[in-house]
Formats: sequence, structure tokens, C-alpha cells
Amino acid sequence: MKFKESILGIFIILLVSVIVIPPPSPLLDFLLMFNILISMVILLDALYSKEPLDMALFPTIILITTLFRVVLNLSSARLILGKGYAGEVIATFGQFVAGGNLVVGMIIFIIMVLVNFLVITKGSERVAEVTARFTLDAMPGKQMAIDADLNSGLIDEEEAKARRKKIQDESSFYGAMDGASKFVKGDAISSIIITIINLIGGITLGVMGQGLSINEAAKTYSLLTVGDGLVGQIPALLISVATGIIVTKATSETEITSTLIKQLFNEPIALYIGGATLLLFGLVTPMPTIIFVPAGLIVLYLAVMLSKKNKIIAIEEEIVTDDEDVDSIRKPENVISLLNVDPILLICGYGLIPLVDSNQGGDLLDRVVMIRRQIVMELGAIVPVIRIRDDIK
Repeated sequence: MKFKESILGIFIILLVSVIVIPPPSPLLDFLLMFNILISMVILLDALYSKEPLDMALFPTIILITTLFRVVLNLSSARLILGKGYAGEVIATFGQFVAGGNLVVGMIIFIIMVLVNFLVITKGSERVAEVTARFTLDAMPGKQMAIDADLNSGLIDEEEAKARRKKIQDESSFYGAMDGASKFVKGDAISSIIITIINLIGGITLGVMGQGLSINEAAKTYSLLTVGDGLVGQIPALLISVATGIIVTKATSETEITSTLIKQLFNEPIALYIGGATLLLFGLVTPMPTIIFVPAGLIVLYLAVMLSKKNKIIAIEEEIVTDDEDVDSIRKPENVISLLNVDPILLICGYGLIPLVDSNQGGDLLDRVVMIRRQIVMELGAIVPVIRIRDDIK
């Protein structure tokens, strides 16, 4: 086994070891920084991947990052409760992000947990469940389509094998995502529990063990606890967003940024209405005019430019279509298609039209269909489609 193939196993063993051996605060600062970094990388990878199977190991990634965050929570809780200090990262999050205010920090933490748990994780879990069900139900039809293309010669054996493997990978991926979303849900619940334990335990240890007053203990341990909760919830929120992007992503051969801009700003009428609404808010309502009016004018200008661009594109497409039609007509081999030669053609005179016209009681078409079906069943021979045409001559 090569060393790079054993890195993941070594990393997981080290994570488990951290539970037993408490890391020093500088090492914990580095691990917290690395947790934020890896969460941002995962989110961007999920955002810019062409299709979900580009990150086929995403369920495993969710499990490993969840374990990583749990280990960091345990390590930081041990330092907070044991020493009243858990490194510069947690202290900075408590002082800077929370503004040094316990109420503000707790409100921010609760909002992040609720958004993560009730909005993103709940929705991702439902989407993954439904997608896994539909993907599994569609497998027989996709397999039959591949077999039909292979039998008709449209694809070769190698391409058929690749398509079958992709179908199996999709089924396994969405099935695993259905279960992996539970990891994110459980991580959000555990963050709340750990934060409450740290808050109550820190105040209790500060009062009983260090002789601090309730206010001093609450100020010391609560800010550390809030900082610990925030530094853990930001990566958790990023991973949850990445999970939602993966399970809701449709296959696209183009970059997601260009596709998103094209789909959002493809209709000038939407920009016209949006710009006019901003202007109306800025001129009629007490909204700040200096913000709404310039923004409305900019949106209307973009709508005008988009309308001109769409007209140019429509004219260019029409010119290209006309050129393609002219080129196809100029090709000599296309003249053959104008002959419209049918394998079997039945020409009926004017007096025989009642035999064909169903409005006049004619059943010749039904008889022809029945005869063709009878020949197939009895002789195994397929008679070509019989074209019936009337001729006044």
C-alpha cells in the first residue's frame, strides 16, 4: 500500500486519538482553522461540479467531516471546562463575531442552528429521499433503453457498459445521500446539546471550583461557549449547503455561474418589472430614495440592454437557420427525398372514396390494419405500411 492511500486511515485514527489525548490550544486553533478551510473547499467543489457523480464520495466526506467536528467540539469543551481557555480562535469568535455580548452571541448561534437544522438539512434530507426513490424506480426503464440502443447498433458494448455503471452509481449515490443527510441532522442536534452542557458546566465549575461569582463565571465561560458554538456551526452550515447543492444539482455541461446568470436574467420583462418596482418604492414610499432610485435605474438599463441583445441573437439564429435550409436544398442528394416513394401505394379513384372515408361508412383502413396484423401473426412477415391516396384520374 502506498503512503498516500493510507493517509485517510491515519487521519481517522488521529481523530479518535484526540478524544483520549487532549490537544494543546495552538493545535486546536490549527484544527479549527483547517475545519473552516475544508468546509469552504467542499462547498465550492459541490458548487462547481458538473454533475452529482463528480463527487461520488460525498456521503463519506459528510461522515468524516461530521466526525471531525464532533472531535473538535469535545476537545474544545474539555479545554473550556478544564482551563477556562480554548485557544485564540474560539476566544476571537466569542469577542469579535459575537461582539463580546452573550445575548448577541447566543442569538446568532441559535439562528445559525435553526437555519441549518430546520431549513437546509430538512430540505436536503427530503430531496435526497425522493431522488433516491425515483432513481431506483427508473432503473429498469434506463436499462431497457440501453439494451434497445445496443441491439439497434446505436452504441457499442463499451458505451453500454459505461451507461449501466453510471446508472448503478447514481442509484448507490442517492441511496447513500439519503442516509448521509442524517449525519448533518445529528450534527446540528449534538452542537446544541454540547453548547448547553458547556454553558451550564462552565458556570457550575466557575462558581464551585474557582470561587467566582455567578456573573463572572457566566461572562467567562458563556463567551467561550458561544465562540466554540459559532466556530463549529460555520463549517456545519457550509457542509449543509454543499449537501443541498449536491442533491438538487441537475446534470449540466456548462459552468454553473454562466448557466445561473443565463437562467436568472434571460427575460427582460422580469428586469423591467423589478426596476419599475424599485423606482416606485423610492419615489412613493418612505424608503431611502438615494438607494432605491439609482438601483431601479440600473436595473431598467440592464433590461434595455438585455432586450437589444436578445433581438440580435434572434436575428442571428434566424439567419443561420435560413442558411442551413438553403444549404440543405442545394445538396443534390436531398432531391431523392422529394420523390416520396412508398413501398406499397394504393390509389383509389373518385368512385371508391366512400370505401376509405370513415365519415361515409368506409372501413378499408381498418381492414388493411387487420390484414397486416394477421399476416404478422400467421406468417411472421411484416408488410410495410400501406399508403392510400385518392386520384381523380
